[in-house]
Amino acid sequence: MSMREVKARGWDEVDVVLVSGDAYVDHPSFGLAVVGRVLEAAGYRVAILAQPDWHSADAWKTFGRPRLFFGIGAGNMDSMINHYTANKKVRNDDAYSPGGRIGMRPDRATLSYCQRAREAYKGVPVIAGAVEASLRRLAHFDYWSEKVRRSILLDAKADLIAYGMVESTIVEIAQRLEAGQSVTDLRDIRGLVYPLGGKEDLPTGPEVTELPSYEEAKEDKLAFVRMTKLIHHHSNPLNAHTLVQRHGARAVVQTPPPLPHPTEEMDRIHDLPYTRRPHPSYRAPIPAYEVVKHSVQIMRGCFGGCTFCSITTHQGRTIQSRSEGSVLRELKQISVDPTFKGTVSDLGGPTANMYRMRCSKPEVEAVCRRLSCVHPKICKLLGTDHGPLIQLMRKARNIKGIRQVNVASGVRIDLAGRSPEYLRELAAHHVGGRLKIAPEHVSEDVLQKMKKPSLENWDRFVDGFHQASREAGKRQELVPYFISSHPGSDLNAMIELAIFLKQNGYRPDQVQDFIPAPMDIATAMYYTGIDPLNGNEVFVAKGLKDRRLQRSLLQFFKPENYFLVRDALRSAGRSDLIGNHCDALIPTNAPREAIEARRRRAQRDAVGASGDIHEIPAGGRGRSAASGNKRRQDDRRSRGAGQRGYRPDRGR
Repeated sequence: MSMREVKARGWDEVDVVLVSGDAYVDHPSFGLAVVGRVLEAAGYRVAILAQPDWHSADAWKTFGRPRLFFGIGAGNMDSMINHYTANKKVRNDDAYSPGGRIGMRPDRATLSYCQRAREAYKGVPVIAGAVEASLRRLAHFDYWSEKVRRSILLDAKADLIAYGMVESTIVEIAQRLEAGQSVTDLRDIRGLVYPLGGKEDLPTGPEVTELPSYEEAKEDKLAFVRMTKLIHHHSNPLNAHTLVQRHGARAVVQTPPPLPHPTEEMDRIHDLPYTRRPHPSYRAPIPAYEVVKHSVQIMRGCFGGCTFCSITTHQGRTIQSRSEGSVLRELKQISVDPTFKGTVSDLGGPTANMYRMRCSKPEVEAVCRRLSCVHPKICKLLGTDHGPLIQLMRKARNIKGIRQVNVASGVRIDLAGRSPEYLRELAAHHVGGRLKIAPEHVSEDVLQKMKKPSLENWDRFVDGFHQASREAGKRQELVPYFISSHPGSDLNAMIELAIFLKQNGYRPDQVQDFIPAPMDIATAMYYTGIDPLNGNEVFVAKGLKDRRLQRSLLQFFKPENYFLVRDALRSAGRSDLIGNHCDALIPTNAPREAIEARRRRAQRDAVGASGDIHEIPAGGRGRSAASGNKRRQDDRRSRGAGQRGYRPDRGR
């Protein structure tokens, strides 16, 4: 991370400079660390430029001219989702920055970082990657500007995008550039998006599919729907086509996704010598690290295909699992860490219980284009045996020095319902009193659009979990998560959910407003009002008032939500749920706390809220709307004084 460290290693130059919007944490849960370690293991000298001052190219010159390329990433999250809530308000904290401070990266960080790399050293290849570039690699709807934007490749002026999980891709890029090949020679590599000039011929052939152009997708919502369907139709790396999309006189080309890693490769990646700590230059804790520092990833990918989730689009649908031996080695490493207190916070991945689950017929998997292996029902060819996971859980908790192994990743309830033994194991040994699960909704129509399990799966799981908890002699709670304002969810659907919450005694502390992330199927529904998978019209709550009404129904029991809930019930013709009877959601008369909360909101509105302006605290390196002053790196230690700490519920 510094020239002092470069010189200490005896390097006269570096091969690759990796630039990221996140602080540098050398832990396998952080993409920057994984890419750096993989390149290092392949013999390359890697420098990390974490959260650089983007107002000039000076930081990009820290390590001199990289011999091979700049690798650019916004971080573990899309920078716009990192910065703004679903209501487009500025978040108060950044989990991937020291002390949770905001202002450590720009909006649309990939664009700024790529442009500064170009400015710093002409002719050095610029390779964009990470989630932001991966999910914006083709024309996409951008929620924050409310318009269709073109491929980020062209706006960033990068040479290539390496999309998805890039370990094999990035090493091949480095090897071939080192061998003297040019950037244009790399176009046959899987997992790339590259630009074509106006005079270059578009690729053709039976395994090439042309998408609706950027201009068509921008002007015609039906074209946007067709584009979305084709992108997801060609997401299986075993049968995906090369995709071509015209952008005016130019075009971008997406090669098929990288092939899934076999277990041996997953082990090799996770067995690299991570320190499992933030870089020692940081003085403040990094909230995202504190959450995962004693967790272990056992697999990647997800075959759930939830329409609002980007995991499948980025990591792939195929489950890629580590071996039992590799996981246990990492657990033993954690057990002797002086900071370890005996509890492993999570043993999981994108989901908790898909470990080693794959299609039982490889010949069918090779031609399958189904977007979900579990919706509308679990595919009969899917292997759903929880046995390997149960065995791993048992061995994990018996390692010397480990007292408790929790499961904090989301449990897929329809799969868990097939294994009473897994439920017993989970309830008896791997839940610290409360288990978080994500049914997301209760309306069957909304669940269908989400590609989530039906409510009958929820009932079966709840009964099984509580039975298993009683057998273990424990009283344990389920903490369900729900989404408001998802496409298809109207006030009646949210009232149905509120009634469900009241009847079952749930009072969620954290709720989530739907955020239309780039490239998701649900985002296409939000933008077009059409389900890309069947062409049916979909109700969409777009106005901020409508979204506030839906969100308030998730927490109807809070006095400060009283007037919003009352408005929602009256608008939906459900005044029968207002009253002092047992079925009512809210009382007839507003409680005093509701009146006081409304008065406080009115006072804030009168003063003039600045929440829509992305202001950086005093000492920050960014430009606030008021000052626009440039800050230097010397100010790092003083930034964010007096800010409130990281709160995971912010923006939900």
